[in-house]
Amino acid sequence: MSSVTDRRDVLSAQRRRDRIVRGRPRLLFIAPAVFLVGLFALLPFALTFGRSFLDDAVVDPSFAGLSSYARLVTDPVIVRSSINTLFWLLGTVVIPVGLGLAIAALTNSVSWGKYARLAIVLPYALSGTAVAVVWNFVLQDTGALNSLLRGIGLGALAQPWLLNWPGNTIALIIANSWQATGVAVILYLVGLQGIPRETIEAAALDGVDGIRRFRLVVVPQLRTSTAVVMGISLANGLKSFDLIWVLTNGGPGRATETLAVSMYWQSFVLQRPGSGAAIAVVLTIIVVAVSVAYLRKQLRTH
Repeated sequence: MSSVTDRRDVLSAQRRRDRIVRGRPRLLFIAPAVFLVGLFALLPFALTFGRSFLDDAVVDPSFAGLSSYARLVTDPVIVRSSINTLFWLLGTVVIPVGLGLAIAALTNSVSWGKYARLAIVLPYALSGTAVAVVWNFVLQDTGALNSLLRGIGLGALAQPWLLNWPGNTIALIIANSWQATGVAVILYLVGLQGIPRETIEAAALDGVDGIRRFRLVVVPQLRTSTAVVMGISLANGLKSFDLIWVLTNGGPGRATETLAVSMYWQSFVLQRPGSGAAIAVVLTIIVVAVSVAYLRKQLRTH
């Protein structure tokens, strides 16, 4: 009995050694990626997290506890920035997902669809700064939109689109969605082309046509594409900076700031690195928490 047990122990040890030996090449392949992620993502976050507990002194800061985090709920500018971030969270998901799915579905099977998709996808190739320049031409007081409204006899609707809150924040979200919808169209188009034609034909034979077929047959098979589109939209919307900064500089009166812009203001303009670090930590936690929660839900669904 003892010899049998010893033999089992030897075999078990041999299997463990074999697994370790087989796993070494994998570790060698992923080691550079793990090192780079740790160096450029985890280490800066750890340093920022530690800095958020210090005061706003640029030189020789001292421990300040949670005072920088308390400012997030007491400073009216940062409170409005948090509200704007919530608007961005909703707008930059709903608009690209809805428009991207609609445009991909409408242009998937028509001869002129590729030209329409090119026009929609092209803005995605532009930088945020270029998009801001385009929309500044459209939205300024004497810009294209107000000129069009006056030209067709709707001058009463003309207004300073970037001056009044929350309209200016909504205008920024629309400008961002104009650029972000392109990638949603591409991903949904890939998903649509991966749906087996037999499934669509079977639904047609069962008498499921039109919108009902799209809702009951097509949309459920696009869950993976929707998960990817929503994940990208969430991350891009929450960290959006360049378009806001170039188009409004966070104004007027810092009214269009999001947490990403407030982080820049606190850290570099107002020279409050402790407050800026606290905003960066909170923004990172929000992005990671929302993304992980949504992806876990999608994985459980599948």
